[in-house]
Amino acid sequence: MKNKSLSNLPSVSQVMLAFKNNAVHNRRYIKLLIKEQLQFYRSLAKKDTLTLDRDMIVAEIVSKLDVLSEPSIKSVINATGIVLHTGLGRAPQSKKIIDKVAKRLSGYINLELDIDTGKRGQRQNHISKLISSITGAEDAIVVNNNAAAVLLSLNEIAEGREVIVSRGQLVEIGGSFRIPDMISKSGCKLIEVGTTNRTHISDYEKAINKNTGLILWVHTSNYMITGFTKEVSIEDLVILGKKKGVPVMTDLGCGEVLDLSQKGIPTNIIVEDVVKKGSSLTTFSGDKLLGGPQSGIIVGKKSLLKRVKINPIARTVRCDKWTISLLEETLRSMQKESIKENLTLSLLMSDRAKLKKRAKSLLMLISPSLNTSAKIIIEETLVEAGSGTLPAAKFESVAFKILSKKYSSSKLSKLFREANYPVIGFVKNNNFYLDFKSIIPFQEKYLLRSIVEVLG
Repeated sequence: MKNKSLSNLPSVSQVMLAFKNNAVHNRRYIKLLIKEQLQFYRSLAKKDTLTLDRDMIVAEIVSKLDVLSEPSIKSVINATGIVLHTGLGRAPQSKKIIDKVAKRLSGYINLELDIDTGKRGQRQNHISKLISSITGAEDAIVVNNNAAAVLLSLNEIAEGREVIVSRGQLVEIGGSFRIPDMISKSGCKLIEVGTTNRTHISDYEKAINKNTGLILWVHTSNYMITGFTKEVSIEDLVILGKKKGVPVMTDLGCGEVLDLSQKGIPTNIIVEDVVKKGSSLTTFSGDKLLGGPQSGIIVGKKSLLKRVKINPIARTVRCDKWTISLLEETLRSMQKESIKENLTLSLLMSDRAKLKKRAKSLLMLISPSLNTSAKIIIEETLVEAGSGTLPAAKFESVAFKILSKKYSSSKLSKLFREANYPVIGFVKNNNFYLDFKSIIPFQEKYLLRSIVEVLG
């Protein structure tokens, strides 16, 4: 019986022939998907639990192939309330900026060509002056993320030497990436000073010796220590560094280039202020509070950055044309008076009154389509920025609280994720929510369809 079941299984080629759309897909990929599906039916056959004949198996696999062969990366609606959601790509990019960049990048571009001279140029030249003008730094370089920026800088400036860091700043960046590990992998030796909650300038001074290569100040952007605390300022470290002949590097993590405290975004640390304080090198993210693509930015002294740029590691972590172009356009569009094109900052600045108005308008359109077992309530919420940014800050928002007699909160979460236009909400106190803080306005029409699809 088992052998008979196994013999009823179709071949890969038989399924391929039945799949009408195989000509428009990568054939090798389709074959792989078919093999994976056949493996499932083979396991049933071996257990004598296969109840389908060959034609039925072929039909089932074919019915799944169009869905299975769709692109893995999909557009989703972020209804978690967390604007900088790492799982959802962090800083969302505006269509206007993407369209500008896409237009320039269609075909060939002058990524590493100096048009004036006709000779080979440097990709960093497209953006370094722009970054320098915004931050006040002598020079700048862009790499693929801030962790890379830290690793590269440490390796070039202090490889084989000691790096002094306060114990209170030995942070875990995320995804198990830790400052002590970064220092070790960069070829430097970590020297811890002070305690978790209190570190004094004397702790740094005592630790400096002939093998000291760098003093590292790390912004604890993803957590806070409160109470009986003391932290040495960047200014004081720079004074000490000049006295002892030791450069000071600052890792800001998320970093801000504009003071937006008057626009509803709490002030973190402005990059320009750190540069003015004399930090030799400063690293920060190009996404997060900058709102650009994932990238890491190093600004600082020209003499040091000249060395950083020719370090072999720099080539392994360099950015491609898309990242450089998106970051350039993001920075070009940023002005304190108007940052409408910066989608990330626009979402973070959206106040509760406007969000509530949007929620009420959408609910009026949804209500007639709801089934009798479902109910939607508008509820005020407090959300975080996300990605370890501004950990103490809470942003006012509103959310749809969805009540269903038919589905549990976890089931609702699954159904919304699996909708034709996926919606990612969250469960709290056994209730399912869709928060408007992170919902992009143009996606509301798709949100309407998804809600009706699940609850209509």
